[in-house]
Amino acid sequence: MVKPLMFEKPTGMRDTLPNLYRVKESIRKKTSTEMRQWGYEPIETPTLEYFDTVGYASAILEQQLFKLLDQQGHPLVLRPDMTAPIARIAASTLKEKQRPVRLTYDANVFRAQQREGGKTAEFEQVGVELIGDETVSADGEVIALMLSAMNRIELQDVQVAIGNVAFVHALLIDILGSEERAEVLKRYLYEKNYVGFRRHVESLSLSSIDKRRLEKLLKLRGGREVLDEAYGIAETEEARQALDDLVQLSDVLTSFGVEENVRFDLNLLMHMSYYTGVVFEAYSSNLGYPIGSGGRYDELLRRFDQQEAATGFGLRLDLLVEALGSAEVEQEQSTCLIFSHERRAEAVREAKRLRENGETVVLQDIAGIADVDAFSQAYPKVEYLIGTNGGGSSE
Repeated sequence: MVKPLMFEKPTGMRDTLPNLYRVKESIRKKTSTEMRQWGYEPIETPTLEYFDTVGYASAILEQQLFKLLDQQGHPLVLRPDMTAPIARIAASTLKEKQRPVRLTYDANVFRAQQREGGKTAEFEQVGVELIGDETVSADGEVIALMLSAMNRIELQDVQVAIGNVAFVHALLIDILGSEERAEVLKRYLYEKNYVGFRRHVESLSLSSIDKRRLEKLLKLRGGREVLDEAYGIAETEEARQALDDLVQLSDVLTSFGVEENVRFDLNLLMHMSYYTGVVFEAYSSNLGYPIGSGGRYDELLRRFDQQEAATGFGLRLDLLVEALGSAEVEQEQSTCLIFSHERRAEAVREAKRLRENGETVVLQDIAGIADVDAFSQAYPKVEYLIGTNGGGSSE
């Protein structure tokens, strides 16, 4: 009798079979190498963190956290992102390290999904955090590095949409007058529900000029020229400063030679509430949703009792695989030595010799094969060590 759920997995969890694993491994190695070559040092954090620290600081909705208790009754979470754990380390273990600190990671993160959502609840991220640098140059560096990492895996037609949450916040507060009223419109922007945004604006008791300013916000997408247009609706020092930062960022990205891969989207907001300035999302022409994202989070470390500027990004490996589409990684060539029990020792010696020369070798007792011909077809090179009077080989 088959046990209930014997072959099922928890909602949102997936197996990674050999072919897909090889593709992910190739992407992982290439992107991680790129990040290290830019001077980012690798770091690991625990899979489990305290809910009251990292769980709270992550800004992931509580219903998306995988929560459990330790033996002392302390609430724990499976890490829902990597930015919050690295912020914890930067504010503690690495507190005295010379700034700025450049860190890179490759780790699985966990976010519970609704059953009807069909989304992955565990996924692998590769990314970087640049801590202790408040300059626009730092924002430009991480965006350029993200593009360089995707170029390294030969992902084509990548575009990065760039916004500034400080600009949106300043504009909405200026027009609406309160955080509460601004949050309603921010929610529409985050959800990219522009129809809902327009309808809500129409329902507000605002002057026609202010309504036009809000309507103009939705149209501020494109090249550097949209920044000039944005100054026309920015009436506060905070909003203008945020635009000044984007103008400088455009110059930085031009210096990196990636200006053709970026566009500005001044109504871009992120689901992470800790972002404070420049934010960005990476898109491939093959997918209609972001394959990576990041931004500046100058207030996050304050939650760990340290005020410090920081910026970074994360790329999702599963989405990079999907974006690459039909790209495949060639399986490593291997030799299979099929032996009979009389020649086991000889087969072991031969396998050792070949492995020392860098080859991949499979050892297989012929008694364990039901169909030798069918089995041997799985390998590009097969050698037989059968019986006591010599053997042969087949390629």
